[in-house]
Amino acid sequence: MIRRNIEDAVRQAMTDTPVVLLNGARQTGKTTLAQAMAAGGAVQYFTLDDSATFALAAGDPSGFIRNLTGPVVLDEIQKVPELFPAIKLAVDKSRQPGRFLLTGSANVMTLPRLSESLAGRMEVIPLYPFSAGELAGVAEGFLARLFASTIANSKPVSASTEIEARLARGGYPEATARETDVRRAAWFASYISTILQRDVRDLARVDALHTLPNLLKLLAARASGLLNLADVGRDATLPHTTLTRYLALLETVYLVHRLPAWSRNLGQRLVKAPKVHLVDTGLACHLLGADARRLAEDRPLLGRLLESFVVGELRKQISWTDPQTTLYHFRTATGSEVDVLLEKSDGSVAAIEVKASATVGTSDFASLKALRDQLGKRFCAGVVLYLGDQIVPFGDKLWLVPVPALWAP
Repeated sequence: MIRRNIEDAVRQAMTDTPVVLLNGARQTGKTTLAQAMAAGGAVQYFTLDDSATFALAAGDPSGFIRNLTGPVVLDEIQKVPELFPAIKLAVDKSRQPGRFLLTGSANVMTLPRLSESLAGRMEVIPLYPFSAGELAGVAEGFLARLFASTIANSKPVSASTEIEARLARGGYPEATARETDVRRAAWFASYISTILQRDVRDLARVDALHTLPNLLKLLAARASGLLNLADVGRDATLPHTTLTRYLALLETVYLVHRLPAWSRNLGQRLVKAPKVHLVDTGLACHLLGADARRLAEDRPLLGRLLESFVVGELRKQISWTDPQTTLYHFRTATGSEVDVLLEKSDGSVAAIEVKASATVGTSDFASLKALRDQLGKRFCAGVVLYLGDQIVPFGDKLWLVPVPALWAP
């Protein structure tokens, strides 16, 4: 089994928090991780995917929780949201750390009333598809070096898989285990159908489920672009209110996420629209009908998906290194832009540009330089990630860095 880099964070949370929720998309390995953590100890395991367990929990949530003794894993908790008040009552009677390890395939914190049920009693830890480091068997050190301005000390990383193949494969455990494009495509098709036909239907009443796959394809085609709801709604033939609701549902089941714009303390007019990304580039490639060969031939498409890949990898690394770090994009009305901006809770900032090219010039650092000069001491480092193989300093706090350094230990 591939070790998950988030495991230490989960174990640490269970030492001082009564309820820990492992939250993420279906088929990202939540159940496998929860079962591994329950193995070898006096921990009960229940999955609400089991019809008998579901019936018991849904029929009498309070009685179901009251009869549980000792630490317990409850898998797919979003299926019976009525369990949350019962868990709250149980925890208020006994605040034993690590009492409940929950897993959920929907962002339960966005569902009505649930976000307040366990406030102060529960820690939510996201689990994403495999990171590039996890697939390589290492714990990434990129973020630590980025904010320490020691990015030049990155260890060499073998890029045994070409970046196009890496993007097309994605990080879902089941997809990465399949050896051919045809078998991966079959898995992705089944996965999308299950999410949209079952999970979305369970979460909300959707009048036209058949429109969701088309909407997802439209969003995949706009990956790394500014999210213009009017344009998307026109292409999807959906009214604004319906589109907003459907987009929220796709975010709730972890298929899509928005990257907000950053606009703090800068005295200029900024573009406030978020960027849209799919949670996994393999999923995006499937929706677009793109394989590694097409990515190699279509450089604009490669550039958009490479940016989504970098954003996804940073989200994964943040989840187990410093959850207080926040991701943004930055763009001014005059056209100056930075693909990814990271801000820590102390106000320090690092910025990353992504270039799907092995050749980078001085102009590619212009926005990073402008941001560095505006932020002064708050600016820790600026990096242009590219498809070359050398780390090159490009001025004060600026570096040109190969993409594989992103998953260097």
